[in-house]
Order: sequence, then structure tokens, then C-alpha cells
Amino acid sequence: MDYKDSLLLPNTKFPMRGNLPQNEPKKYKLWDDEKVYDRMKSNREGAPSFTLHDGPPYANGHIHIGHALNKVLKDIINKFHYFDGKSIRYVPGWDCHGLPIEQKVEEKIGSTKKKELPKSKLRQLCRDHASKFVDIQREEFKQLGVIADWDNPYLTMDFKFEANIYRELCAIAKQGLLIQRSKPVYWSWAAQTALAEAEVEYEDKTSPSIYVAFKHEKLDASVIIWTTTPWTLPANTGIALNGEEEYVLTSDKFIVAKKLYNSLIENEVISGSIVENVCPKELENTHAINPLNDRQSKIILGEHVEMDAGTGAVHTAPGHGEDDYKVGLIYGLDVIMPVDAFGKYDQTIVREKLFRDTDKYLGINVFKANDSILEELGDALLKRVDIRHSYPHCWRTHTPIIFRATKQWFISIDDQYGKENKTLRENALKVVEDLTFYPEWGRNRLRSMLDGRPDWCISRQRDWGVPIAFFRNKKTDEIIFDEKVLNYTAMIFEQKGCDAWYDLEISELLYPGSGLNPDDLEKTKDILDVWFDSGSTQNAVLRSRNYDAGTFPADMYLEGSDQHRGWFQSSLLTTLASSEIAPYKSILTHGFTVDEKGEKMSKSKGNVVAPDKVMKQYGSEILRLWVAMSDYQSDLKISDNILKQNAELYRKIRNTARFLLANVSDLEEIVSVDKMGPLDKWVLSKAKSVFDEIHAAFSVYEFSKGLNKLNNFLVVDLSGIYLDVCKDRLYCDDKNDIHRLASQSAMALIAKKLIVTLSPILTYTMDELLEYAPEFIKGDCKDIFDYPQVELPEITTTINEEILLSAKEKFSEIKDALSKDKTIKSTLELSMYTTCEDLLALDAVEASDWFLVSSITNTKQDSDILGSFEIDGNVFEVFKAVDYKCPRCWKFTAVKEDCLCTRCEEVLN
Repeated sequence: MDYKDSLLLPNTKFPMRGNLPQNEPKKYKLWDDEKVYDRMKSNREGAPSFTLHDGPPYANGHIHIGHALNKVLKDIINKFHYFDGKSIRYVPGWDCHGLPIEQKVEEKIGSTKKKELPKSKLRQLCRDHASKFVDIQREEFKQLGVIADWDNPYLTMDFKFEANIYRELCAIAKQGLLIQRSKPVYWSWAAQTALAEAEVEYEDKTSPSIYVAFKHEKLDASVIIWTTTPWTLPANTGIALNGEEEYVLTSDKFIVAKKLYNSLIENEVISGSIVENVCPKELENTHAINPLNDRQSKIILGEHVEMDAGTGAVHTAPGHGEDDYKVGLIYGLDVIMPVDAFGKYDQTIVREKLFRDTDKYLGINVFKANDSILEELGDALLKRVDIRHSYPHCWRTHTPIIFRATKQWFISIDDQYGKENKTLRENALKVVEDLTFYPEWGRNRLRSMLDGRPDWCISRQRDWGVPIAFFRNKKTDEIIFDEKVLNYTAMIFEQKGCDAWYDLEISELLYPGSGLNPDDLEKTKDILDVWFDSGSTQNAVLRSRNYDAGTFPADMYLEGSDQHRGWFQSSLLTTLASSEIAPYKSILTHGFTVDEKGEKMSKSKGNVVAPDKVMKQYGSEILRLWVAMSDYQSDLKISDNILKQNAELYRKIRNTARFLLANVSDLEEIVSVDKMGPLDKWVLSKAKSVFDEIHAAFSVYEFSKGLNKLNNFLVVDLSGIYLDVCKDRLYCDDKNDIHRLASQSAMALIAKKLIVTLSPILTYTMDELLEYAPEFIKGDCKDIFDYPQVELPEITTTINEEILLSAKEKFSEIKDALSKDKTIKSTLELSMYTTCEDLLALDAVEASDWFLVSSITNTKQDSDILGSFEIDGNVFEVFKAVDYKCPRCWKFTAVKEDCLCTRCEEVLN
């Protein structure tokens, strides 16, 4: 007789395969149409809040894998807090101004047409370009399963937003921290604009390393300077020595630092012996002669002069370097700037006679002038060696930059201001000590960058950005900081956008009651650094009430680790400068995406992983699982192999969840814990402990740690032991047998906890599970976003886990050997004798099910021992089962051949 139809086999319509690339987009569109984000807000009205403020990606080009990592990680964190019961707000945003968009427009229309176009027309083309890519990127982010306020994003080019960026600038001016001065700044001659520190990247460059003798005006000796930028020598106005170090005069009549004498001898720069010591303080304010142009160079003292390389005498050109500029202020050195915006020598070299033959150098790019300058130095050039070294480059044009003194706007880092009369640097460093960092090393990184940073140059000489919109009095050169004038400008920007600065006359822009004559005024022409735009989002988004964006300060800012020098700093400095408050309570940073060998991705290497390709091949759930499974605190490796591994992990999770659903399909309600057997209580106790550890890991954003714990529990304890142990009772017991109901209930509780735990990461899959889940799991939820928190019960288990697991492992070795030599086909052919009280204390069925054998006894058997082992003095012996095989459950527990065992007999009758 065939008993198959009498068995209660697993049953669910939840598909084994996810078909994610086909199914996810439909679900994501449904969520969008049904305004799930709004429902998430209403579901948590009055709950504690969590605000993650979005750092804006740049509205240019399609998203890359780094964007995907960033947005998915933010989404996982937001959803973790949401499913943990908090009210979340997430307003996505885009950086819309700046050079890259301007360059794209220029590429499209050509540089000649760009110069001919009215500024407002050019700016409209930039606005159109940014708008196009905002829409493109928004759809691409949605396909990653990211839930956000997509209908109301913040765009830095929106009129109200531009007005609030400008208001933040005015608030900083009111604090007295906005200053304009000529000072050397990073300058991109290829893009003709000043650069912020965050816009500078370091790449290798070959430069001439030269030693040049400057003859002292009165002594019969020369001071040797060392430099790798010969093109700055025409602008030299000083030579800096270290006042605390000893210097020496050599027999070949050179003055150098004593500590560097030996290395200069070894490198054959000088050859003479030491004649006498020279006190640098005695040389202070004397002069040497620049061999390039015979101009005087004042000898000065500076703490910045180090003894680790060079000669101990630093060539000083205040127009070309930060240290040079600072020490030049003390000694009143001239700031000479002979280089124009294009990096070429200008008329200054003629006016100041910086070369003997100025015509030769006029209009020449400074880097191309190096060799000619070295020729002109003649005998004064003591040594030249070409060196390969790390040199600052423009982040967009990838050309080497120059330091160039120009009139720029700065936010002062070291001027005292505000209620406590401290500097911006002091306030920022104080904030860093009070923040929470994930990972902790971010604190030192941000601290060291703030510690050493210069004043923030916020002006740019471009067209597409928020103008530094001030009026200057042409007669007095004074900037008009009248509050009513500034407020009026902000109001016009809010109504018409800041294109109005270019389109309207001064008389239309000027506050009518200012008492100023428009004819006496001119507009300032620079625009704001885009880092100021993004740094102002804390005001324009979190504080303006134009967006439902959550609380201020934000609970978290989350970006790549490069933002310690970018957005984390610009946000901190703008907020502290304008309002003396920090914009965030915590900072989380992630690494960069690299290939599986740890190499940077590039089209030339062919190792680029594009998000859209991953979605078509695997689906967004696999990408989301990759993000969560990666240790994002360092660089994240991604490749087809790594994605396949994550797809395999996904398959395991899906199949385990499916098995749980299939086995509880006919359960009508969950039974109470006190009705459960010891093994049910054991697995629930184990699950409670594991899920608590997972929650603790997720709470500090260690998702890979939590998922590894979950994976281990699902594979080892749940699938590897418990689900196996329960198969007999699930399939063969009566539908309403308490053993079966108890095990189903344990599985249902674990399934509920699994769903809520994985919802932040595998949102689509957990929602799909709910669709197919019975009512006692789903409740009255419309979808996953209505799913409540689930707490597993606290259970004290009486099982001695250590002995039972050790015994199972030892038994497994015997079983494998018996299967290998074909003694048995199934463990149900076996019985076991034991003296172990922990095992015998269990119900007989529970005990035998633990090993998947037909019976366990404390009575010695007469038949042959097939295997034995001992644990802590407890004896275990394995025998062939002596009873007959039940044709229904296949256990060897029937008293006669071809007859049912007692249990199966009872079930069928």
C-alpha cells in the first residue's frame, strides 16, 4: 500500500527561485505608486526619531557602483531603525552647481559659443543638464530598492535652496569670519579657478630637484636653497632659515644647515670642509641676491624650516606658498604674483624685472619655463636631479596645480568669534571629541585634517554656482554688509533664483531703503565653492522647514572615507561658523569599491562592475546582500565571483525561509511555549540568543557580523539540526499532535523574527515571504512596511547542549563510515544504547529524533556493536535496529513485517 497521501508534506506556493531581475522592478513601482514612504511616516507617528541626512551625489552622469554602495547602506540603516520602531526621515538630494556640469555644457556648445552666451542662458543650459541627470539617477536609485522622499528631493539649484545657501554665507559674514584678501591658494590653471583642499588629488609627477646658490650681499659666501619648482624663483623675495638650528660656512664658501651638511657632501652638492659655525640669527634681515634677476632676497627666520631634506635654507615666494605667505607677513615681504589665471607668466615679469630677458618668458606656461630658467641660472645652479614625487593635481582636469596669490574670499579658521570667543578650528576640534564615529578611527582622521587645514577658500572664478552676491563701493572699495541689503538680495534669489544677480541691474537688486546710490556700487563676480553649497544643506534642508527632513542636528552623516576632507568638514565648518552648533551627532564612513584583487576599477583594466549590469544578471537583492555582507569600513571588493557567492548565500536564506513557511502551512495558531518539547525550547532559546546578538551588531551598523551569525544559525542549528530532527513529526504525526504543533510553532516564531530581522536588507524578499505567509505570521499587514517588531520569548532550556552536540558529532562519524561500506542506507536502520542521563531524560521520541535513529535505550543489546564512543564517562553504542521497518514513516519500530508502527497506526485510525 502507498502511504504517501497520508503524510503531511511541506506545502507552500512561495517560489523556490526569486527571478529577481524580472520581479523586483514591478514591486518597486508598486511601492512608489502606493507612496510607501508616506505610510512609513504615518506608521511611526509619535515614535522616537532617526534622521540620516543625505550627502548629495553630483547630478552628472549615471550612477556607478560606489553610488549604489552608498545609497544601499543608507537605506539599510534607515530601514533598520524603521523596523526597530523609530520614525525615520530621508530626503535625498543632489549637488547641482559646479565645474563638471559647466565643462559638460562647454563640451557640447564649444568654448567660443560659451563666451558669447549671456550668463543667464549659459546657466540655464547647466540647469537643464543637472535636471536631466537628477531624473536619471533618481530612477536608478529606486531600482536598488531604496525608499526615500523621492517626490520632494533637495536640489542645490532650486531657488529657495540657492537663497538659503546665500543666507548661510551672510550669517558667516555677520560673525566676522568672511574675509577677502590676496593669499596663495590652490589654483587650477587648466580650469582657471581656485580650488578647495577637497578638490585636490595627489598624483605622481616628475620635477627638477635643484640646488641654487644665492650670493650674500656682504659676506663672501652664498646661501644654498633647494626647490622642486624652479618656475617660482622669479617671485622669490626671501630665504628662510631655522633660528633654532646651527648653520655652517664651508671652505667652498657655502652656508648650509649643520645637520644637512653630510647629506649635501654625499649628494655632491658641495665639497668643502666646515670652516666655522654660523648663527642664523646674525643673518636675519640681511640680504642675498637672486641669481635669476639680481633682485634682493631678505634672509628671515621661520619655524616651518625643517631638517629632514634640502639645505636648511628655504626659497620663499609669498605669492606661491602658504608657509611662505605666513612668514612673509611677519617680515613684510612683497607678495609678487607674475602668473595669470592660465598658468602663464604675465606683464608682472616686465614691470618688476623678474627676468633679464622678459620677452622670452611672457605668455609661457610656468611648467614649460623650468628648463630655460635652469639654463639662466648658470653657475649658481649647483645640482639638478629629476625626481618622481607626489604632487597636487586638479581633481577634474588631472593637471598639476600651482599655488597662486589672488584676491579670494575665505572663511577664517583662526579668528575668534561668537559667544565663547573661540576660533572656528577650536570649536571644530571640540566637536570632534564629542561625536560618535563608525569606525572609531574616523575621529583621528577628521581631527588631524582640521588641525592642519588652512583658511577655507570659498570663491571660484566660474559661471555655474551661487554668486558671492555682495555690492562693493567703487569709491572706497568697501563691501556692503548691511543686513537689510543682504536680506533683500536673498528674497530676490528665493523668488527668481540667483540668475537674477546677472540679469537685473544694481538698482533693481538694491534694497530701496538702503540710502545707497546704485551708481557708486559694483557687483562682486565670484561664485561659491560647491563644497559650500553641500556644506549648507544642514541649513537649507534640516533647518529651513522647506522639507520634512527630520531633526537637527542630524543623527548621522554617512559617506565615503574621502569625505573627512570634504563634506564632513564643509558641513561642520559652515554650521559652526554661522550658528556655533554641530550639524550631526555621528559620522559613519565606508571604503571604496575595488575589484576582487583589491585594485581600483577602471575602464582600461576592464574590471568595472556597473550597477545596471548587476541588476539585470542578479537583481538588486544580491547587490544589497553584498553591501550588508561586506566589511564596509575598509575597501569593498566586488566581482562576478563575489556576486555569485552572495547569490548562493541568498539562495540558502530563501530556501530556509521557504522550508519554514512550507512546514507551518496548516498550523492555525501558535501554541504557548509551556506546551513545547525540550528540542523546541532548545532551538528557540538558541534563536533568541543569536537574534539578540544580531540586533546588537546591527545597532552599531556591523551588518556583516550580524549576517555571519545569522548564516551560521540557519545552516548549523536550524537546517543542520532542528529542521532535520523535526521532519518525522512534521510529516508523520497527526495534524493536531502537540509534538507537531509545538515544532511548527517554534518554526513560525523563528520565521517571524527572521522576516523582521532581514527586512532592512532583503526588503523585497521579506515582503514576498509575507505574501505567501499564513495569517498568524502576516497578521493584518498590507505589506512588509506594516510588519511589527517581533520579540522571541525568554526560555530556560534544560538540555545539556554540549553533551548532545558532541554526541551528535561522534555519531555522525560512525554513520558516515557505515554508509561508506554500505552497512546501512539510512540512520533509521540504527538504534542506540547509552548511559547518558541527559539524553535519557528526554522523551524517547525526542531522543531518537536527535540522532535520526529508530530508538534509544538504556538496555544493553545482544546484537553486534557497529560503533561506540564515550563522552565524559557516558557510553554510547550503535546497533542495527531489531524491530521491523514501518512502511509509512520508515522507522524500524513495527512489531511485524509490513505492518505499521504504533504511532502511524494511531494516526491513520
